[in-house]
Amino acid sequence: MATAYETEAAGLHQTLDQPDLSNKRRDIAGEPLTERPFTADEKAAALEASSHTPSVAGEDDGFGGELPTEEEKKTLRRVGDKVPKAAFLVAVVELCERFTYYGASGLFQNYIQRPLDGRDGPGALGMGHQGATGLSTFFQFWCYVTPIFGAIIADQYLGKYNTILIFCFVYIAGLLILTITSIPSVLNQGAGLGGFVTAIIVIGLGTGGIKSNVAPLIADQYKRRQMKVTTDKKTGERIIIDPSITITRIYMIFYFCINLGSLSLIATPYMERDVGFWSAFLLCLCMFLVGTVTLVLGRKVYVVRPPQGSVVTDCFRVIWMMIKGRNMNAAKPTYQAGLGNDAIATKIKWDDHFVEEVKRALIACKVFCFYPVYWVVYGQFSNNFVSQAGQMASHGIPNDLMQNFDPIAIIVFLPIMERLVMPALRRAGIRFPPINRIVAGFWIASMAMVYAAVLQHFIYKAGPCYEHPGCDASLDANGQAQGNNIHIAAQTGAYMLIGISEIFASVTGYEYAYTKAPPSMKSFVQSMFLLTNAFGSAISEALNPVLYDPAIQWMYVGIAVASFVAGCLIWVLFHHLNDTEEEMNAMDQDYDADPTLRRASVHDDRTVGLHRRSVEEKPAMNA
Repeated sequence: MATAYETEAAGLHQTLDQPDLSNKRRDIAGEPLTERPFTADEKAAALEASSHTPSVAGEDDGFGGELPTEEEKKTLRRVGDKVPKAAFLVAVVELCERFTYYGASGLFQNYIQRPLDGRDGPGALGMGHQGATGLSTFFQFWCYVTPIFGAIIADQYLGKYNTILIFCFVYIAGLLILTITSIPSVLNQGAGLGGFVTAIIVIGLGTGGIKSNVAPLIADQYKRRQMKVTTDKKTGERIIIDPSITITRIYMIFYFCINLGSLSLIATPYMERDVGFWSAFLLCLCMFLVGTVTLVLGRKVYVVRPPQGSVVTDCFRVIWMMIKGRNMNAAKPTYQAGLGNDAIATKIKWDDHFVEEVKRALIACKVFCFYPVYWVVYGQFSNNFVSQAGQMASHGIPNDLMQNFDPIAIIVFLPIMERLVMPALRRAGIRFPPINRIVAGFWIASMAMVYAAVLQHFIYKAGPCYEHPGCDASLDANGQAQGNNIHIAAQTGAYMLIGISEIFASVTGYEYAYTKAPPSMKSFVQSMFLLTNAFGSAISEALNPVLYDPAIQWMYVGIAVASFVAGCLIWVLFHHLNDTEEEMNAMDQDYDADPTLRRASVHDDRTVGLHRRSVEEKPAMNA
């Protein structure tokens, strides 16, 4: 029976129009493995690892269960496993970080846009709508570029846990700068803009270092990689414990905690209005300190993998050699040696298998190519939607409070999806694989933008200012501009639709980045997924010149069309990946079963990435 990486090999060779060399020992893309004698230590590691992970159906899977046969995979119902307690602890840390991030960044639009004198409501810098959206968009861009640095540090030097801890202190420094420079007396001395720009750069560096590592860290807490046949104690039914369902559940819990934390926007807008921005930022700082303390106190229970050496930088070098050589195999030592380039072959620091791992990472990443379009839609709720709410009759509701309907939608509908809808689909034999979920997310996001465009149309149809909200005719007795005569609650639908779209597009993106990435590149591929958000922010920055009344209405229409078309293209280009979902998910178990697949990078006598399971899964305090 072919192994998972042999199955994947057929697809890769078909793509590359290369013969399938079935008579030789092959790696995950079907290439003959580069032979190198094992050292004594490597042989010992191989023997110990192979004793843990049998791969024959019916045998023990190494975690107290029987592996299913192919017939059982087709007929038995699949369920998720118990989520480890350590995963919940990581989720709490993420909750605190997201409480801080959203509670502070949700106020940035008003903080930047409105002047300190308060004539337009609470404000500080007075840079106007375009200036506020520009700076806010830069902050979002920066926050999703920096995960690359966090991934390199974690995968190459410090490991996930230690990297998260260090960047927590960077984050704290940024929050201190933000809080101090938002005090009215400091703002009056002209330190507001400089302090704010410095703060968002430091905070962005901190959150980026955390984001690329906390998502793979929470999934690392679940160690099973193979299916298990068991009996339901309540019904007596034979069922399959499917790790992929458990990983999906873990990321739903993860995303639930993200959005539970983002409900900080219920409190911070009122603190902004009634006390001052500094009080809201101080609350965020205190909550982040709680998360940091939780991270430290839980260090004995986390399961982490040690850094894999120069895996990330080697990955970039491999990609560069592929581009330069115009061939996916150009970075292989055997390929260069076959061309007679012995000098180049001897200088290469990795083996053939590492190149195949990079190919696998690229397969995972290509699905993310259309995500920047989705993030353009998603980004509207934290900037342009806030400004849109300011153009409506508030009835005492702060315009930046409306953002909370996005996480509320997720908190309400995500458990319904996880506990009711998805199990019902599985019982009915209906598959709802990742690509389908991603496409659904894009289409629902498109609906959110259609809703926003229609709402903007009705705002322009309402008085007293029609297509120019905030005009002199809207000033109240205190000289403060009021919105047009349409209730702010009408905006709820747009936020709810974006929230529902996240359950499909964003949650599945995190899951896909983890399950499809090679074991040595989990943080790196996660950072590539997060980088798509940065590209989305760059596109939003390019749209900044059209963010004026009444042109913004057509901007909503444009990105609605773009999101729908992107969803269609994802389906056309990638729906075939649904058919190989199980084979791709099984690659990690092959990695555990075959020690030779763990050579991530080889240079001279140094092998990076060859670790016994007992070394890989150790408490964070020893990492």
